[in-house]
Amino acid sequence: MNEVSLFRLYLLRAMYLLIVVGLGIVVWPGVIYREEPWELMEGVVQCILVAFSALSVLGLRYPLQMLPLLLWELVWKLIWLIVVALPLWSAGQMDESTLAIASSCLWVVIIPFVIPWRYVFAHYVKKRGDRWR
Repeated sequence: MNEVSLFRLYLLRAMYLLIVVGLGIVVWPGVIYREEPWELMEGVVQCILVAFSALSVLGLRYPLQMLPLLLWELVWKLIWLIVVALPLWSAGQMDESTLAIASSCLWVVIIPFVIPWRYVFAHYVKKRGDRWR
């Protein structure tokens, strides 16, 4: 635990709290008070967001152990912005719904400043992996 400063741990907790509160306001009411069934992909997205927010609660207590959750959030949003949004924007074909999703994905720029990259490198890149046999 001494590898990451207390300040950095509080930044991580603040990020998890932002996710919990944000998705708690935006997503959870639609899950709890839903009156009609979702279409397939809307249901998938909503359930993923609910799971993400529920797991982020664990990040409040275990900020370092839940880092893969933030890394997943960072990676999928960057991939989507690069592979989907950027080509549409470059071609001048960005519609309103794609622009709305891109706007909601852009808050991902906060995450790299919160993640303790030295810890990530030491524990996910440099550290020896678990045995296979």
